[in-house]
Formats: sequence, structure tokens, C-alpha cells
Amino acid sequence: MTQYKLSGIGNAVVDVISHANESFLDEMGIEKGIMQLIEQERGEVLYAAMNDRLQTPGGAVANTIAGVGALGLPTAFIGRVHDDALGQFYAKSMQDSGTDFVNAPVVGGELPTSRSMIFVSPDGERSMNTYLGISTELGPQDVPEAVASNSDMIFLEGYLFDKDKGKEAFRQASRLTRAGGGKSGIAISDPFCVDRHRIDFLDMIGNELDYVIGNQ
Repeated sequence: MTQYKLSGIGNAVVDVISHANESFLDEMGIEKGIMQLIEQERGEVLYAAMNDRLQTPGGAVANTIAGVGALGLPTAFIGRVHDDALGQFYAKSMQDSGTDFVNAPVVGGELPTSRSMIFVSPDGERSMNTYLGISTELGPQDVPEAVASNSDMIFLEGYLFDKDKGKEAFRQASRLTRAGGGKSGIAISDPFCVDRHRIDFLDMIGNELDYVIGNQ
């Protein structure tokens, strides 16, 4: 009998939400209504400028895993956070929500925990500025055999394909899960991500996965 019904591997991102009016967006140079990837320095500036922040653990696959865990099924999430305030918050929040966060926060190094600053305008529109930080450094060394091989199903996040070490982590997780009798699959995440890695996606989908989630 496996330990987990569903495990996931993906970006561990803290969603940081704050209300902001139009003048604030203009002053801070935030383009309304879109998601922008930003660098570390810009992320620190925006984070410091947010008032009455609401913080919650996020990430595409992480949200799915946490939702399943909240329903009472045994779940685990594989992700990379730094041993800083946001990383400790993320790890504890995932555990508190009912999902095992299986990777200890990383001590040392320069990359902080990933965060997405989300500014909500009075009209309800949201403007996202995301710094991916340490989450994109996830590699095969972060995939515990005891987790992957003891999962009925593992769910992979396509965004991590942007680095070779992410692809290696996926292949390792998939092989371990399937060797243990489980199934592995991927959410291909984004058309631009697919365009960047079409050959690698097709190879992995055709040879190492049992299911694919997409909407096009």
C-alpha cells in the first residue's frame, strides 16, 4: 500500500496579495492586468511597498496538491524554498493544509524563496509580478525516492522544463513512481513553455508519462 494518493513537483511560490489603486500602479510602474516575471531586486522593492499583505502558499501544481490534501487524501509536494521567512511560512502552511512538504528549506545560497506580488485594483483586476527565485533550481537531488516510489500518482509542472535540472527531476520522479506501480503525468502549463521545449515535451509524454493535462 502506497503512502500517498497524489504527489506533485513544481514551483513553490508564495502568493502575496495587496489592494492597490491606479495611482500606486502607475507610481510603481506596474502594468495592470497581466503577469510579469521580474528579477530579485524588483521583487524586493515591490514586496516592501505592499500594505496589509495577505500571504498564502501557491504555485500551479502546489495548489492542486493542497486542494486534494484538504479533502483528506494523503498528499505530498516536492518543491524548493529558501530557509528565510517566506520559505518557512510556505513549508509550514503546506503542512498545516494537510500536504506533506517533503523538502527542508535550503540553508545558504543567494536565491530567496519565490514570491508572486499580486496587486488587486478597486475594479477587481489583478496585476501579478512574479520572482521565481530558488524554486527554479529544483533538481533530481530534491526528489526523495521514498516519496516518488510510494505515490499512486505524481503530477509534474511544465514550467520547470525551462532548466535542464528540472527535466532531470521530472524524469527521476516519473521513473520512480512508475517503478513503484503508480502513474505519472504532467500539466504542460503554457503555450510559450511548449514552444520552447516542444521536442523534450513530446519525448517525455510519449515515453515516460501516463497522462497529460492541457486545454488546447
